[in-house]
Amino acid sequence: MKKLMLTAVFAFAAASAAAASYEIDPTHTNARFAIDHFNTSTNVGGFYGLTGTVDFDQAKRSGKIDVKIPVTSLQTGSDQFTHHLKSADLFNAAKFPEMRFVSTKFHFVGKKLTSVDGNLTLLGKTAPVKLKAEKFNCYNSPIKKVEVCGGDFTTTIDRTKWGMNYLVDSGMTKKVKLDIQIEAAKK
Repeated sequence: MKKLMLTAVFAFAAASAAAASYEIDPTHTNARFAIDHFNTSTNVGGFYGLTGTVDFDQAKRSGKIDVKIPVTSLQTGSDQFTHHLKSADLFNAAKFPEMRFVSTKFHFVGKKLTSVDGNLTLLGKTAPVKLKAEKFNCYNSPIKKVEVCGGDFTTTIDRTKWGMNYLVDSGMTKKVKLDIQIEAAKK
């Protein structure tokens, strides 16, 4: 009987540590960018209402992120600037209303997630990026009453890889800092 109970306890513990799927919470997930403006200031903006999934297996040190970023949700704090960023000069939101990041590999040091490789689709083009995990954690949410996983990820991209060349010939930088904050609740 003791052996049977011990087996059941180990089976429960193994199931708890097994892979799980999580749905991204749009109210706690966003993507923000910052780009130098001719060495005078930094222009910033953000995308909200992100959706997607996270699959995570701590025991196997593996996972997958699939996040959809609605370009139409872009906000900057200035209606005029936001409108220009959504225009065909830059994000071309009418033709490409969504960006998407799909991971290809999680990297760990010990049990700590350190980075995520993946592909970013922007303006209809897909190119590889590596997101550095500034932090990542899973916990039992006292509010949602389920396990929640999430983290802060950052990278710097060369926007010309996706054909976003506006003002590059005039000296504006190609480099854009991209920060993605994700929180996802267990399905």
